[in-house]
Parts: sequence; structure tokens; C-alpha cells
Amino acid sequence: MAACGAAELAQALSRPLSCLQGPECGRAARLRALEAIRAEVQERPLSSEAVQAVFEAQLVRPLARCLAGDAAERCRELALQLLLHGLSRCERPGEALPVLLPVLAQRLGPPQGAEPCEELRLGLLQLLGLLLRRGGAAVAPYLSDVVGILQAALLDHFAEVRRESCRCAVACAQAVPEHFHMQSESLIKPLMQTISHQHYRVRVDVIQATGAVIQFGNGKSVDDVLSHLAQRLFDEIPKVRQAVTTVVGEWLLHLRDRYSYFHKLIPLLLSSVADDIPENVTLAWTYWEKIGLQWEKENEEDLKDKMDFSVPPSHYPKGVTRPGLGCRELVSRNLSKVLPALCRDLTDWVESTRVKASQLLYVLLLHAEDHITQHMELLLRALYQACLDEESEVVRNCVKAAELIGTFVSPKVSLRLITSAFGITPKPSCFMVLAAVIRGSPKEILQPHLSSLGDTLSQAGVCQTSEEVRISGKHDSAKFGPVVLKHTSSFVLLKCSLTSPVHTQPTLSQDAAVDVSETTTGAHMSSLRLVLFFSYLWSPDQTTPRKLLAIHPLSRHGFKFQS
Repeated sequence: MAACGAAELAQALSRPLSCLQGPECGRAARLRALEAIRAEVQERPLSSEAVQAVFEAQLVRPLARCLAGDAAERCRELALQLLLHGLSRCERPGEALPVLLPVLAQRLGPPQGAEPCEELRLGLLQLLGLLLRRGGAAVAPYLSDVVGILQAALLDHFAEVRRESCRCAVACAQAVPEHFHMQSESLIKPLMQTISHQHYRVRVDVIQATGAVIQFGNGKSVDDVLSHLAQRLFDEIPKVRQAVTTVVGEWLLHLRDRYSYFHKLIPLLLSSVADDIPENVTLAWTYWEKIGLQWEKENEEDLKDKMDFSVPPSHYPKGVTRPGLGCRELVSRNLSKVLPALCRDLTDWVESTRVKASQLLYVLLLHAEDHITQHMELLLRALYQACLDEESEVVRNCVKAAELIGTFVSPKVSLRLITSAFGITPKPSCFMVLAAVIRGSPKEILQPHLSSLGDTLSQAGVCQTSEEVRISGKHDSAKFGPVVLKHTSSFVLLKCSLTSPVHTQPTLSQDAAVDVSETTTGAHMSSLRLVLFFSYLWSPDQTTPRKLLAIHPLSRHGFKFQS
């Protein structure tokens, strides 16, 4: 039946094909011939086998010549429609590749494609995509031509042409992965020139194409695209950010040389954990859990002792799920490479960068746990600066990060480093960090260090300082004018005796200093000076200055304060 149908179709096409290829055939005659061919091929109920047989034997070459050189736009359009129809019915268009790819290179390739019509350029790229998907490995000899076409199409003025060229780049990478790596770098530059296109759908397609080009191509191109992908994490369109998360997650799972890029890719993925859109957050966590489990499985021998004998921390932030072992190990082993750049971003001049960096810092410290200890000096310097930020969200995130220091780092280390900063240049932010560390510390671990902490804070060089703090940008300057506050460290000293057990707990108002050493009784007595620090600081939660009790968390450890 297929052979009979093909023979009938070939006979029906003989006359219009003869007219189409005639040397003296005019525009109107060519148009009628193409219409007749379309009527026979598209409107007859024919099997795919019949169409494929006739298409490869009789139609490809005359239609390709019409597409390449016909001056009439309508004739080229009809020829393109017929080629798309014929190829869609062919399982393996091997015969069409050497005929059609030179035509596509002529009409679309550099330096400037010869096809002036935007819609036809789009159709030609759709034809190319069909050839790539159906041709498979047979496309390999023509890879240079395909890449040349895509280089030009990715910079086309028509947005839909750019989108289709991105899809073609993905199809090309998947069609010939064994050969694609030799040409993949040629596509990186035009892709990065298009990644900030004004249409968000173009940006999404470019990000997806970049993922495939590097996945199946040369992994060394990761360095060339990282800064562009990082910038897209600030995109106002959630789907663009989602595309970045998906691409980075796939790289961390499947990129051949992914171990070399963990320290560059992990921050990008974990930045999405703090996204504004719940779907993006869920996607990031899903990828991150898969990545951690895969890495854990691949390094099972190295992690055997930790998997068998590791004990979870007794004190952990409430309402927070502890990440898996693989995720924690990945962050801990790469933290030294990530942290310096992240700390620089905490003081970047762009507000959104500082916010994103502060969010990422909290996530990284949550994973690093006690590995934070070896990075304390760098962390504290960054937190002192970031807690002076005029953006309240930056301060909030940094205070949360400082609380994790209290949770995971021994007070013997953290308090020594923090109080040493008081002897250099005491800043309000130092007390904010100290307060957060105290708040995050377990009571029983912090208790032995309270006496020495009180002695340090009560020193004259610490408790008798004055500083001007200028607050700007967060008030109505037209109404209030510039705000300059005289920051004075106003300390109230309390000499308090502790008993074990405690029978009477001391109380203190903001306006008075009380000696309550004689109000307690017990066999075991120890003297402790507590320093209450009141200062006009910028509130992380409000938009106006307020009095803030910086070390109020001491109340959690057996002390009661009245306001």
C-alpha cells in the first residue's frame, strides 16, 4: 500500500515539479506550482512512508532551490512550509541534511543572513531544529555550519528568532554530544550577549541553552558564565531565577568536572533558598538534597565514620531542619573558598547585593556548624561592618548569622575574639554581634564565661565611649532634616551575687544602679559584674531609631531585667 501510494503521489507531482524547475517559469507560475504541490502532499490522506519516499526522492532539492534563491517571499514561504511538513513525517532525514544545511547557512549565517523577512528567519530556524532533532549523530559533519548559523541567530533583532535559536542550541548539544565540545565555546559569547535581553522569555531560553551548551560541551566555559548567571538571580521575574536554579542544580548533579566547580556553583544554588517565591525555594532545596545525597554516596568511604558515629548537636536553632550530612560536608569543605568573596559582598555598594550576601551567609553557617570556628576572625570583621548597614534586612540576617556562631562555636573562642575588638575600636555593632552570640549560646556552656565577660565590659575604655552616628536614607528628610545622633555608651553597673540554687533573682530598672549583693544567701558565692549597654542604634525591625538593650539575652541565663 505504501509503495502504491508513493507511486501515485509521484505521478501527481510530476507536472507541478516540472513547472517549478522550468528555466522560464515566472513568479505566478512558480506560485501555482507550489500551491499544487501543497494540495497533493498536505491535503491527501497519505501514510508517512509514502510522504518520506517521495519527499527524499523528488521534493527536497527543488524546494531547497526555491527556498535559497526565489525572489518572491510568498514562494519561499510555501517552500519552507512544504519542507517542514515533509521533514516532520521523516524519521531519519539523512538525505535532506547535505541539501538543506547549506541553504540554511546561506539564508541565516554570518556575517548577515540573506533572509530579510523575520517570520521566514523564524521558520528557517524551526527547520534547523527539526533537522537537529531528527538527524541525530548524522549532523556531526555539519556542526561548524550549524554553530555559525546559531552565532548569528542568537543576536537577531527579532526576539522569537533568538528564542528559537536557543532551542536549536539545546537540540544541537543533545544531537552530537561526542563532537559538540569542540564547538561549544563559540556559542558562549553570543549567549551572554543575549542573557540580559529585555524580554524575560528570551532570558529564560538563554539560561536554559547555556545550561545545555556547557553540560554537553566544554565545562571550562563555566567560568565565563558564572557572573552572568549570578546577576540573573537578582532578576525581578521569578521564572528567570527559577531557570538559573534549575541550570545550576543540573550542573551540580551531572557536570563532568563538577567537583572543580563546587565552590563556585554551591553559592548560586543556596542563594535561591532565600528566594521570595516559595516554588523557587522548594526547587532549590530539592536540588540541594539530591546533590548532598549523591555526593554522600560517591564519598561513602571517606564519610563512613561520620555516618556511623556522628552525634547531632544537643543545641540547635528551633524550627530549623538540619541539612543532611552530604550537604553539610560540601559546605564545610568549600567554605574557605566561598567566604572571602561573600564577606566582600556584605559591604558592596549595591544594596541588593548586600541583602543577598547576608541571606547566603546565614545558610552557609547553618551548614558549616562547628567548622565556623576556623573562620571566626574573617567572619567577625565582616559582621561588625555589616551590622552598621542602613538596610534593616542586612542587619537582621547578620544578627541571625551571629546567633549561629553562639550555637556552634565554643564561647571560649567566640567571646575572646569579640571582646578583643573592644580594646581596639568599640563600635555599636560589636555589641550587637555579642548580644546575638549570647542569645544563640546554650545556657550551660555560656555560664562559666559570664564573670570574665562582665569584667571586660565594665572596663573604662569600653563603657565610657562616645560616638556620632549619622542615620540617613530611612527618614523623611524634608520633614525632619538630617539626623545626627550623639551615641553615648551609657552603662549601669550591677554587682550581683549568684547562689546555687538561686533564691532571689535581682531586678534592675533602666534609670538606676542597684547593689544587690546582700539580697542573696547561700553557701556558694561568686561575684559578677553585669554591664547593661543602652545605645541609640538602628533597629533591624523598624524604620526609626530606638533604645536597644544590646545584651538583653543575658536574661535567658538566670537574670531578670525590668524596663
